[in-house]
Amino acid sequence: MALELNILVGTMTNTAQLVAQEIELTLGDDDTVVKVQYMDGLDATAIKPGALYLICTSTYGQGDVPDNAKSLYDSLVATRPDMSSVRYGVIALGDRTYLQTFCFGGKKFDALLSELGAQRIGEVCLHDASAGTLPEEVCLEWAQAWAEQARTELAAA
Repeated sequence: MALELNILVGTMTNTAQLVAQEIELTLGDDDTVVKVQYMDGLDATAIKPGALYLICTSTYGQGDVPDNAKSLYDSLVATRPDMSSVRYGVIALGDRTYLQTFCFGGKKFDALLSELGAQRIGEVCLHDASAGTLPEEVCLEWAQAWAEQARTELAAA
């Protein structure tokens, strides 16, 4: 049975989009169906029970989620749906020169989904823009290992 992975993209400058596209191109095959969706205009109903999600988001301003992710984030906060059957991972993009808010966009989604009962697979991927590495390369390497872990955990469930 193919792994169905939904990547939700929160971005201001399209870096998270590039990361998500690289993951889709590399992981998408007969064993893994990858769907990439921008968070624009989404609300809590976009996260379906029993599904697997990868939140791929940058951080904006003073540690906020990107503008296109605000409606989804705010809807989750307001409606507080039961996410106990949802499994997820997070790719958080940030810049360590902003130490107080480093990768907070992704960290906020991680904390909220966990609070709503969703079960995270693996650790959060934190990419530092000031490190001089390409986010799509670093995050793709992480995502390949994460997808294998997700496949193993979902098969055992």
